[in-house]
Amino acid sequence: MFTFSRPMTLGLALLAFAVTAACGQTTAPAAKPAAPAAGFPIQVPDCEGRTTTFDRPATKIVTSNATSLEILFWLGAQDLVVGTGFPPAKGDLPDRFADAAAKVAPLGGDATGGAMRGISREQLLGSGADTYIEAWGALAGMADVATPEQLAQVGIKRVLLHSTACAGLLSKPLTDLSSVRADVTRLGALTGRAAQAAQVVSQMDATLAKVGRAVAGVPEGDRPSVFFFDYDAGTDAPTVPCNRQIANAVYTLAGARNAFADCADDFKKIGWEDVVKRDPDWIQIGIRNHGGAEADEKAFAEAERFLSTFAATRDLRAVKNRKFIRVRSEVTTTGGVRNADAVEKIASVVYPGRVPAGQ
Repeated sequence: MFTFSRPMTLGLALLAFAVTAACGQTTAPAAKPAAPAAGFPIQVPDCEGRTTTFDRPATKIVTSNATSLEILFWLGAQDLVVGTGFPPAKGDLPDRFADAAAKVAPLGGDATGGAMRGISREQLLGSGADTYIEAWGALAGMADVATPEQLAQVGIKRVLLHSTACAGLLSKPLTDLSSVRADVTRLGALTGRAAQAAQVVSQMDATLAKVGRAVAGVPEGDRPSVFFFDYDAGTDAPTVPCNRQIANAVYTLAGARNAFADCADDFKKIGWEDVVKRDPDWIQIGIRNHGGAEADEKAFAEAERFLSTFAATRDLRAVKNRKFIRVRSEVTTTGGVRNADAVEKIASVVYPGRVPAGQ
């Protein structure tokens, strides 16, 4: 008869327990990836056609500047915004959005005070955002820009506003606001505000349709040419919007012609002699925001005085006949909801008998 020593007995008992436990243990199944939210996934293309997949709505958004911020406000998505670059100054946005804008954390410098600066790489990567909406793409001269790869590493997905950021890559002239509609619709889908986006687009289309009906009878050859004068960019050498720029679409829809519509780009620096050669019918005084209606009117008048006294421009037809259009730069050269209002305003100035102001 064999007898077991106490240590061997204890070891066999522990071994038997381990085997029994292992045999009775059930392995938990691997966790399945979360199913996409209703209406998702959404594929969002960049300017070159590369896509980013969203499986669910954006919940924490950072915007590059007031352009993309304003679209979110039109959609009623201000509660999703956790910060913005180039924080809007007084007058940048419609008054109805002033309270919402004041609550957005500034992640960049004030665009009207001192040097303009956007969001630094560190600020953006550490913002806690899940979505970054960029209006212009990587602006020339801006350093310290976070790359799409760096954004992806911290879980931030990048969305571009095609109407503005992709303009220079278009293969043909921009003559309508379809890219703006697409931007609004896309952001509506990404924020769970598709119904609001549809309503905003419908209102834009209604404004454009009224203007379109009013100017439809004007022959192409009779449509007046418009020179966009970016007074705040300096007066040494003008920079004009070309036919890939949203301003070209604004003028076309207003029943006018971009004086530099033969330029296949978004913007181009020219000489004053080029303006003299074209001798435009109208000049848009495209000032930027000066902080309020009174300050804006002062800047408009200052720009008109320059044109009336500058040797190269004082004899232009538009200057002699006081054919000036006072519409700010932002609503003409940057894609957004108020492009439709700019179309209506410009048309009402150029065709006062056809398109009443504020129709």
